[in-house]
Amino acid sequence: MSDSLERSTKINLLKDPVVKKLCEVLDKSSSKGWRKLGEIVGNERRFKVSSDDMEMCSLKVLELEGSPSRMLLRLMGDRGCTAGHLMDYLQTLGNSEALQCLKPSALQILIQPQSVALISGHNLRLSCHAVGKSPVQYQWFKCKEEVPNVFSPDLVISPVHQRDAGFYICRVNCGDTFEFSQWAQVDVLNVAMSYAPVQSYQSLEGRLKLVIQPQSQRLYVGDPLQLECGAVGRPIPRYQWHRNGVPIPNATKRKFAIPHVMQDHCGRYRCEISSSTERLWTNEVHIVIAPRISVQISGAVECSEDDVYAIGGGSNEFFLNSIPDQLYATDKVALLIGNLSYQNHPQLKAPMVDVYDLTNLLRQLNFKVVSLLDLTESEMRNAVDEFLLLLHKGVYGLLYYAGHGYENYGNSFMVPVDAPNPYRSANCLCVQSILKLMQEKETGLNVFLLDMCRKRNIHDDSTPNIVLRVTANIVFGYATCQDAEAFELSSSGFTNGVFVKFLKKRLLDDEKITVVLDKVAEDMGQFDATKGKQALEIRSSLSEKRALTDPIMPGDSADHAHSRQWAKAHELPETMCLNFDCGVQIKLGFAAEFSNVLVIYTHIIKKPEEMSFCQAHVTDFSQDLDVDPKEMNRETPEETGIYLLSSSLPQHCLYTRLSSLQKLREELVFTVCLQGTFAAMDDDPIHWTKSISIGKPLIARLDLHRAMRRNSCLQTCLMPHSPSHSPCHSPGPEHRHHLHYGAHYAQDYSRLSPQHHYLDVSENLQGAIGGSFYENLSQCHYDPMYDSAGGLSSSPGRLSIPIEASDDITELQTVFINSLQLQQQ
Repeated sequence: MSDSLERSTKINLLKDPVVKKLCEVLDKSSSKGWRKLGEIVGNERRFKVSSDDMEMCSLKVLELEGSPSRMLLRLMGDRGCTAGHLMDYLQTLGNSEALQCLKPSALQILIQPQSVALISGHNLRLSCHAVGKSPVQYQWFKCKEEVPNVFSPDLVISPVHQRDAGFYICRVNCGDTFEFSQWAQVDVLNVAMSYAPVQSYQSLEGRLKLVIQPQSQRLYVGDPLQLECGAVGRPIPRYQWHRNGVPIPNATKRKFAIPHVMQDHCGRYRCEISSSTERLWTNEVHIVIAPRISVQISGAVECSEDDVYAIGGGSNEFFLNSIPDQLYATDKVALLIGNLSYQNHPQLKAPMVDVYDLTNLLRQLNFKVVSLLDLTESEMRNAVDEFLLLLHKGVYGLLYYAGHGYENYGNSFMVPVDAPNPYRSANCLCVQSILKLMQEKETGLNVFLLDMCRKRNIHDDSTPNIVLRVTANIVFGYATCQDAEAFELSSSGFTNGVFVKFLKKRLLDDEKITVVLDKVAEDMGQFDATKGKQALEIRSSLSEKRALTDPIMPGDSADHAHSRQWAKAHELPETMCLNFDCGVQIKLGFAAEFSNVLVIYTHIIKKPEEMSFCQAHVTDFSQDLDVDPKEMNRETPEETGIYLLSSSLPQHCLYTRLSSLQKLREELVFTVCLQGTFAAMDDDPIHWTKSISIGKPLIARLDLHRAMRRNSCLQTCLMPHSPSHSPCHSPGPEHRHHLHYGAHYAQDYSRLSPQHHYLDVSENLQGAIGGSFYENLSQCHYDPMYDSAGGLSSSPGRLSIPIEASDDITELQTVFINSLQLQQQ
């Protein structure tokens, strides 16, 4: 192995025999051992080895076969120490024996072939790269047979077929020595058209992709059961089948079969698909198994084909089709909107966490989920239009909204992020008008979960004229009662709103949706922090035992074309490997935090030996996305605002978060910049660039940025706030005048000093979730107060949101502390 390439290797990637030999040398030496090495590393402060760390290392001598040196090396490796750094430290230490342990061998494999699952017809590439003291030659084998005419480090099969599935290994020859690579398994999936359209669930890193879903079945006792699923990705996925939420022993293959089923085999089946860093689930399918009912025929009996399952040849008996009717959905679709970055109103935080958590839960229930943050009025209307296009007879439709809102005359209004101050119905979306359009689709179930305040908006005197049909398939779950507020818990980190805090614990229950919400209401009623302030209200006209866990059995009216478009709008771009002329290879990866939030990360996977430093970053994004350069290409996800995915992203990358993808008008084109230095050129930086186009990623494909469409969710209703009567969306002079002199919402801060207001009470009305994360429960009340001049009192610079401080700060703080303790349980 060349010295420069070895120096860039992280020490936690060193082979175990090398580490074991090195630790033996450092453990036995008293003057040039691990203690002295720890002092040298600690004095430099690059990898932050503290006295507490050294104490923890010394305690390893008390363990059986414990090694203080191994513990020290592990700490250094976790903090980014490379073999080059370690060699420099050992040189300073003067321990030549330990330094000899890191000397390169005559032959070493640097890149091992990786197992992979892919679709038949695609291209297969397995790579094995090695270095040695003499020229290296490669031989590839499939099982025990040599692959003919392949002598390069890359084994390419284009296109790949099912017959190419199997186990592969590479023999690397260097002079008189040789080494075998690790085995790589290749799984080739034949995705037939019968599986299309496939609902694609991207994992957090976007590497595993589900391409084959199991199907619900109705069987008779004695019939064979065969379930199949499949995912593509690298490394090859692992499978574990579950029945009724419990893992099935030894069911670890893509295909699960039972030769002869019994009645106790019925239930809910799904498969967990995972790799070393990812996990996703297939749809949950229902297997219904009925007994064969034998009826003896003593005389002439007339029966139709609908009555008979099978007639025994030659015998006077037949089997009745006795499979019971079961409620099911022809499809399941969910639209989740979380508005938090308001332009003219208090900022919120909990909607982001709430939408993220509900997205993951609903996907486990086989919903096609779109999760969107911070939508303007036109974007919200267009998103609802796309949502409505997926609805047809028998579909379960679910709409969740978290953000500012209000209720007038029994109609609920969702407030977009660009709503002016004060806002009226013309600037907002009416939930009841959306329901009217859903009813026209003859949906099987309509669920509205509204995480917003329901206070009356006195600036809005309109009376919507919405005539709803009498149907028995509507469920409303209001986060709070009529004319009341909803809250979020404030804390130092991210947390749910009160409603979702309890909803997410019940959402997967296999019970009627109203029963699930009843239990959520009971849980919320026991929560001391909001007792007497917020209570879940349920309105339902559901007359059947419909549940979110009901199976999906597509009907004839399904719009497969639009379903395929919808699925494509949520696929991540493929991971790319970019090769630069200087010999550097870069991995360009993608992840989705929400349907309109894309994460891009870059990682150097190969560089020339003579290059002393290189780094890749992305730049030149479309102005539609309004990306802040200061928050791009950061070394940790949190620095870019990526909080929910941070633990699932690959490490040692540069991260960039692109939000508001719905505003993207053209294909997303950006530049990947590579900066490198060479010691032979006095380390003067050299730059290379590549222009990359990834099309319209995620929700950008649906063009939600366009002006309101012909079938807008409000244009089709007899509403007084049609777009033709909508006022300007930005507060004009008349709005500002109204804010200062005619506002009916008052805020009284006279009982608190500014310091108390900041530290002890956080009072942003969320509309459904109160606002900022300080140290209390976010709270808001409507209590207009007139000033001495006869006008309404209004705090300068504040907005049309009713707020009043608590009379008893100490009591509220005590309740909040108790609520946090309850939350941790």
